[in-house]
Amino acid sequence: MDVFDELLRGVRGKGAIFGRSVLWPPWSLRFTDGAYLTLCVPLRGEGWIIPEDENGDGGRGGDGTARRVRVGEAAIVRGPAPFVFTDDPATGTGTGPGASVREVRWDAGPGNDPAPPDELTGPTVLLAAAFDVHAEVPRRLLRVLPPVLVVPDEEDCSPLRDYLEAQIGRVRPGRQIVLDRLLDWLLVCTLRDWFDRPEAAPPMWYRALGDEVAGPALRAMHEEPAHPWTTAELAARAGVSRTTFAKRFTELVGEGPVAYLTEWRMTLAADLLSRQELTVAAVARRVGYADAFGFSAAFKRVRGVSPSAYRREPAVRGELDREAPAG
Repeated sequence: MDVFDELLRGVRGKGAIFGRSVLWPPWSLRFTDGAYLTLCVPLRGEGWIIPEDENGDGGRGGDGTARRVRVGEAAIVRGPAPFVFTDDPATGTGTGPGASVREVRWDAGPGNDPAPPDELTGPTVLLAAAFDVHAEVPRRLLRVLPPVLVVPDEEDCSPLRDYLEAQIGRVRPGRQIVLDRLLDWLLVCTLRDWFDRPEAAPPMWYRALGDEVAGPALRAMHEEPAHPWTTAELAARAGVSRTTFAKRFTELVGEGPVAYLTEWRMTLAADLLSRQELTVAAVARRVGYADAFGFSAAFKRVRGVSPSAYRREPAVRGELDREAPAG
């Protein structure tokens, strides 16, 4: 199993084509709906992304530094803080003379019907999609993203961009579903290219996947989290002694194999607890615990709340996610 595939399998767009995307200067769009991720792809022209904090200025979630995005590049903005996409960073925040900012909220219907094909020749055409990510498994990877990342198209993503542009102006049955899935694909392409770049700062365990000692053990734990793994068994997977394995794994991942396995199991359990048809005991068995008592103790030790409280209070889950460490 490819761990990257597993982590991003639950990331889906929410019908978020920004159709009225033909922009004539001066223009500024302020995205305020708090999407977990927003993908911005200029099909014509270019623009600047200015991240804000949750209070509407530079700070937590964004330092106010403008990032330029051109044709041939894709940008991902990490929420929930608002951000501005503008043609002029000097006036785009609404503070300069003659500045005008248009508020954009996906839930208010920002224009899911695409612009007519003949309008796509305007000076700037923006394609944007919002992604709400409620599952803990993908958030484990995505929470390490910077407030804004910009990635040039690689060879495997650029044909997808061209195909997306060709599909926007077509009115055919199932068009929105097709566009949503294409945008999901473009998001994953962009994230994959980002994590391969030298300036990216993925979690330690992500880089360790390529190691000949730690990698096989990590993949085994991801493929069979409920298996009663021992250090000796994981060392055998790597083909080294227990001592060599434990030392190498801890150096690369930042924690020992048992601690890593426990944290991974609790991440999976957090998503399973959102399924009301599963009892706490059933969740416990799916992540390798023989009884609910041992699982509940481990979950509370790692997550700070009991499984029942985590399931009962969505606000608790949000607070835990904001406080979760990047690694």
